[in-house]
Amino acid sequence: MARKPKPPEHPNHERWLVSYADFMTLLFAFFVMMYANSQTNKEQATRISQAFREALQEGTFGHALSRLLKNEPGQTAPANAQPVVVLPSMASKQRPVELLPSLHQLNETLKKEIASGRLEVRMERRGLVISLKEATFFPSGGDMLDPKTLPMLEVIANEIRKYPNPIRLEGHTDSIPISTSRFRSNWDLSAARGIAMLELFAERFGLDRSRMAISGFADTAPVASNETDEGRRRNRRVDIVVLNELAAAEEPVQGGAGAKKGNAQ
Repeated sequence: MARKPKPPEHPNHERWLVSYADFMTLLFAFFVMMYANSQTNKEQATRISQAFREALQEGTFGHALSRLLKNEPGQTAPANAQPVVVLPSMASKQRPVELLPSLHQLNETLKKEIASGRLEVRMERRGLVISLKEATFFPSGGDMLDPKTLPMLEVIANEIRKYPNPIRLEGHTDSIPISTSRFRSNWDLSAARGIAMLELFAERFGLDRSRMAISGFADTAPVASNETDEGRRRNRRVDIVVLNELAAAEEPVQGGAGAKKGNAQ
């Protein structure tokens, strides 16, 4: 006897629900993962953003990187972690501050002098550098400041007085040798110009001497070639360097036990 044919199957119109359910499950898991990730890394993302902003603005990339490598709040230090040493000079004094506002302020206040080439203001890795050109501030081969430049120097002094950052006064010359009754070499001349700046800032404008130090580089740190008149003119300068936090941390400790011992002798 012939088999009775099977009735035709009705098409299943509900199969789309399977795909839809899978899609919704994956979408839910995706948003849960994004939410969890944003909550756990919110603080880390903020720290990274702040650190890189500081690095770009002040050139203190090393300091920014060291902050990122520190332990998170609430974490315990690894067993092999090294202790953090705070230098006495940094612990006993005010912490150096950001110098970018001073860069903008000086560029605005002294824009005429900067445009005329009498001085230059720039940000370097070590901090804020105010470069004074010899032709404007000193006579050739001398260390006596031109009185006409005092208003410019007063603007600079008033700006750097706002911050506790250490200041370095660096004298530079060109490569042409000098030998006079006052200066035996370019070393003497470059150091003497740094001293002249220190005395002016301390005596006339009241800056703390303990913030300042002097360096005489002679012709060993040129910014241009000494083969041309223009290059030599640029190399004859005094740089006022306001150190940022990274550079200040590498400075020698002042007023420590060694200094006291030396004073006692």
